[in-house]
Amino acid sequence: MTLRARIYGLLDPSGQSDAARQVRALEIFLNLIGIASVSVGTLDSLTPNAREVAAIVTGVVATAFFFAYALRGWVAPENPLFQDDSPARARIRWMLSAGGLIDLLAVVPALATVSGGARLGADSASIFVLLWVLKLANHAPGVGLIARVFHNERSALGAAAALFAIVLFSAATIAHWLEEAKQPEQFGSIPAALWWTVVTLTTTGYGDVVPLTPAGRLLGGLVMLCGIAVLALLAGILATGFAAEVRRGEFVRTWDLVARVPFFSEIGAIAIADIVERLHSRSYPAGAMVIRKGAAGDSMYFIVLGTVEVKLASGMRTLGMGDFFGEMALLDRKPRSADVFTASPCTLLVLNVADFYQLAGQQPTLIAAIEAEAKRRRENDSGAN
Repeated sequence: MTLRARIYGLLDPSGQSDAARQVRALEIFLNLIGIASVSVGTLDSLTPNAREVAAIVTGVVATAFFFAYALRGWVAPENPLFQDDSPARARIRWMLSAGGLIDLLAVVPALATVSGGARLGADSASIFVLLWVLKLANHAPGVGLIARVFHNERSALGAAAALFAIVLFSAATIAHWLEEAKQPEQFGSIPAALWWTVVTLTTTGYGDVVPLTPAGRLLGGLVMLCGIAVLALLAGILATGFAAEVRRGEFVRTWDLVARVPFFSEIGAIAIADIVERLHSRSYPAGAMVIRKGAAGDSMYFIVLGTVEVKLASGMRTLGMGDFFGEMALLDRKPRSADVFTASPCTLLVLNVADFYQLAGQQPTLIAAIEAEAKRRRENDSGAN
């Protein structure tokens, strides 16, 4: 692996190595320190020495961002999205991307200078604190999820926004007609009436502008009700979109885990899709108890990563990737007959008892294979639950 590829692995926002996580944590820490130093530097009560320290910290953080930006530009050709481009074109595409532009704007404070001096001051960088907040948002795992939800629900959100605009301008126009005579300053024009309408429709209710006529107050009540309805509609659209996106992400993740289990390699895609909807992934550290002897048999487990130890009356048995356990308690409908604990960090797929019996009716071949393995284990020992 080349040096550029190794550095790209460290700076990759989606990198899963320990080193990549540590680099992201360091960037977040520097970002927070930079935002704090810029904010503190704007205090009028700050002493000259403290202001000097804030300026130095701001300069150090901004300079670190500058070097990080230069490194990301250099390793851009390693990005899988730009592999078909020449190195120069890949770097240009990265610089013009949303992340590249945010990183570029975030390093502007490193290039700014105080008038008459060559040192960066906190005051000169204060206008860029918003850009540093945006850079911090790049590391938030939920930002991509929010962006996907808004993209997926753009049609419904657009319709809700159109409804909001219709109610907003209609109410502002009617309020202008009803209140202009008594409050010419607040309702003398439709643009002036829009302030009261926005405040009322969003149910904020500042109270700085209120209708005085009976008809205007009746309109205000209707606008409040419409605001509650529109906001509830928006909340419902977003909640549904978030739930669907989370389910979609979990489905893809579980599918990837199922594909790693050799036991499922012989079944078709339709059957896998049916199984994926019923499986839930769980991660366990080394030494964790997964099944306790005598407990009710409420689920079975498939091993995706790691190994587990099964404590049987006849001795210990080690199970690894692709194996499964806990099925005998479901088949026999009896309490667990063995302790199972993780010998190393494990990722397991869990199939609960209700889904197990539903799957038995829909995928009899799969259940038959599980029963055959359970029978073989019974013949070898007293059971491995």
